[in-house]
Amino acid sequence: MFEKHTLPNGLRIVAEPMESVRSVTVGIWIKSGSRFENLSQQGISHLLEHMLFKGTDSRTAQDIAEEIDSIGGHINAFTSKEYTCIYIKVIDSHFETALAILADMFFNSKFDQEDLEKEKQVIFEELKMYEDTPDEYVHDLLIQSCYGEHELAHNILGDRESVSNLSSEALINHHKRYFTPEKTVISVSGNVSMDNVVETATKYFGSFVNINNNDNHPLRGPSYYTDSIVKGKDTEQVHFCLAFPGLSVENSQLYHLGLLNNILGGSMSSKFFQEIREKRGLCYSVYSYYLNFTDSGLFVIYAGFSQDNFNETYDLIWSILDEIKQGSITDEELNRSKEQVKGNILMGLESTSNRMARLGRDELLKGEILTYEQIIEKIENITKEDLLKLAQDLFQKNQMSSAVIGPMSEEEVHSIV
Repeated sequence: MFEKHTLPNGLRIVAEPMESVRSVTVGIWIKSGSRFENLSQQGISHLLEHMLFKGTDSRTAQDIAEEIDSIGGHINAFTSKEYTCIYIKVIDSHFETALAILADMFFNSKFDQEDLEKEKQVIFEELKMYEDTPDEYVHDLLIQSCYGEHELAHNILGDRESVSNLSSEALINHHKRYFTPEKTVISVSGNVSMDNVVETATKYFGSFVNINNNDNHPLRGPSYYTDSIVKGKDTEQVHFCLAFPGLSVENSQLYHLGLLNNILGGSMSSKFFQEIREKRGLCYSVYSYYLNFTDSGLFVIYAGFSQDNFNETYDLIWSILDEIKQGSITDEELNRSKEQVKGNILMGLESTSNRMARLGRDELLKGEILTYEQIIEKIENITKEDLLKLAQDLFQKNQMSSAVIGPMSEEEVHSIV
């Protein structure tokens, strides 16, 4: 059972003690992501995340790496549209050391200009790798087709021009603006007591104060566009994505969407995988997933296929969606999906990292965390009629956006889509 505590400065702590394991995962979650960046600062959240590893007033980058290795730990970080997380997984006896290192990186990173210029080169290489991977790149193009110029459509990595122009001063100002108590959550899971977590967090974060009391940065909700982006590229496959408006993180039907996604394209037994790949051999990779943000969301379908198979694959995708909208989901499919989703949840309980991530993300974005029992109950209560209504609401052709990367012109794509 998780527990929650808020320090006097407003910083939230969530923890889930697990006496049956010997590890602890501790993460710091910050409401700093690409949706909070203007055009000239695209990529600053991601660049700042990189710079947290480049040294502090008391530790060099090598010191950080060697200290983590010396305690058998694992450190990593990631940046998303709406948050940044830096975390360490260690043996339980090294919990305080892990939090001390995270606190040092959080508060005392130097953002040295020379190191910054080197790290920009690393990100330029990351951008090249990303652009050379069309089955990943097409998903960002899809978000652009859905959200246009809105901040949610920004590439988390930024672009070469914006990253090139970012300075140490810009990173310091971004850090001051977003690395504040009310925008930060400490999340812990593993063999550690809540009292120990609160005591240790107070030791390293208790004097943390907000120097930007008037900076609330209200979110600007996105408009949804039915657009299509085509990027011609000499690839062997056509990489195709389509999307529909989805659900936000606080929508009560989010677990309905999880089951619907599982039935459609979220597993090997899903309709897309079985019909398009297994029975017809039209593609190697086909799947669906959903994105949920604070105030919006998307339902996404991806397929990679040869150009000759575009028409048939596209028609088959819509045939499956139309059948779902007409009530084709069986009791067997619903029950199988429920068991698979519940299985994924319950098997995830064996990982302190998974537990830490769920606690941190839900507390940061929603301010509410459901127990696993509450989640399972919600899943069990979902009916075929619930999924039918949701599918009919979501899958409308006049609400579809798409993105394509491959050896095709806009005219060729638009003659099909």
